[in-house]
Amino acid sequence: MRICSLIPGATEVVAALGLEHQLVGISHECDFPHSIRRVPVMIEPLVEAAHTTSSGIDQRVKDLVAAGHQLYRLKEEAFHLADPELILAQDLCHVCAVTPDQLSRAMRLLQHQPELLILSPTTLQDVIHAIERIANAVGAVSKGEALAANLRDRLESVRLRTEKVAVRPRVVCLEWLDPLYVAGHWVPEMVDLAGGHNVLGSKDRPSYQTTWDDVAAVKPDVVIVMPCGYSVDQTLNELRQIGPAQVSWQGARMSRSDVYLVDASSYFSRPGPRLIDGVELLAAILHPDRDHPLDRSQVIKFEPSVLAGDSAT
Repeated sequence: MRICSLIPGATEVVAALGLEHQLVGISHECDFPHSIRRVPVMIEPLVEAAHTTSSGIDQRVKDLVAAGHQLYRLKEEAFHLADPELILAQDLCHVCAVTPDQLSRAMRLLQHQPELLILSPTTLQDVIHAIERIANAVGAVSKGEALAANLRDRLESVRLRTEKVAVRPRVVCLEWLDPLYVAGHWVPEMVDLAGGHNVLGSKDRPSYQTTWDDVAAVKPDVVIVMPCGYSVDQTLNELRQIGPAQVSWQGARMSRSDVYLVDASSYFSRPGPRLIDGVELLAAILHPDRDHPLDRSQVIKFEPSVLAGDSAT
C-alpha cells in the first residue's frame, strides 16, 4: 500500500508497525524514526520557525490567518507523483498541519481516489485507538493490537506505581512561552497518571493562553516547560532570546517551583506512541529514582534565576 502520512505521530505509528517502506510521502515535521527521512516531503510551511522566537511565530501565524492565508502549502506535483492509496491527516489543530480541506482539493486531481483517514485524538486512549485505526487501514490489525496492548500495559504499570504515592506535586505544564499557554488535551492526563496534580488545564480540553500571574497564583511545585514542537536545546535557545532579565524576573516569582525543560517534540506535542514515553518521563521527574537519573536529551532541570550555559543540570 502507498501511504502518505502528513502528521508525525501517524508516521511513527506506520514505522512501529514495520511498514515504513510503504511510505510515499510525509510532512516536513516527520523526523522519527531517522530512517523515514528518505521519504519525499509533501508539505512546505509558510511560517519560518527555525530561527524565530515563539512570539515571532505567534505573530506570523496570526497575520496569515487574519489575511485568510493557509499556514502550509501542499506540494501538489510531488503529491500527484506519489499517487497515495491512503492518506493520514488530522483535523485537531490547523496551526500544526495541512487541513483536510486543502487535501480534498488536491485529491480530486488524482487519477485514483485514495482513502483519507482523519485522526484527531484528544486523550491518551484516543491516541491508542488511533493506532488501531491506522493498523486496520493498512491491513496490519494484529500488529496494531499488539502495539496498542503494549502501550496500555505500560500506562497501567505507571499508574500502579504512582497511585499510592504519599505526595502528588502540584504541576503546571506550559505549551508555549510568548504568549504563555497552558498545555491541554492529553497532557493533564499524562501528569495525573505520572503521580502529579495538574493544577492548570484540563484533560480533553484545548490548551489556552494564560499569564505568569495565573501560574504563580496556583503555587506549583513543578513547572514543566514544553513548547509545542521544541526540543530541550530549542527551548533553551528560546529562553536565551527572551533574555536573562525577563527569565530571572519570572523565575523570582516562582522561586519555590522546580522548573524542568523537556523534549516536547518527541514526548508531549505529537499524538503518537511516544506519548507513553512522556508519561514515564513525567513519573521520573515527579518521583525521581536515584538509580535511574534523568537523560539530559529528554529533560533538564532549569534554574530560571541564572540564564547561562551552565544553568541547566
